[in-house]
Amino acid sequence: MTQQTANLRRIANALIAATNAFDVKKTLALFTADAVIDDPSTGHRFDGHAGIRRYIEEYFIGYHTVTKFMSIEFLDDNRARVRVDFTGDFGHETGLLRFRSTPGD
Repeated sequence: MTQQTANLRRIANALIAATNAFDVKKTLALFTADAVIDDPSTGHRFDGHAGIRRYIEEYFIGYHTVTKFMSIEFLDDNRARVRVDFTGDFGHETGLLRFRSTPGD
């Protein structure tokens, strides 16, 4: 595992830990101000910190969502696809988190 791919795994772990703790501040700290979450399961796109805050509050805190890491696929040194298991008041769902690191992460 390269330093870059290890960093992607660290970011994935940090995101899962922050959302499982329902810690909006820590979750937002993982995203750039212009980040976008496009979640097909909700049918919505969430832009910037304001949108991501709404997403975390509504879909993670609101539904008591717990995320479990299943696997990671490194697409290149800066991009990865993480398979996760979601459970909460909505039931159960498996999903993919696609993300990339930015220089200096």
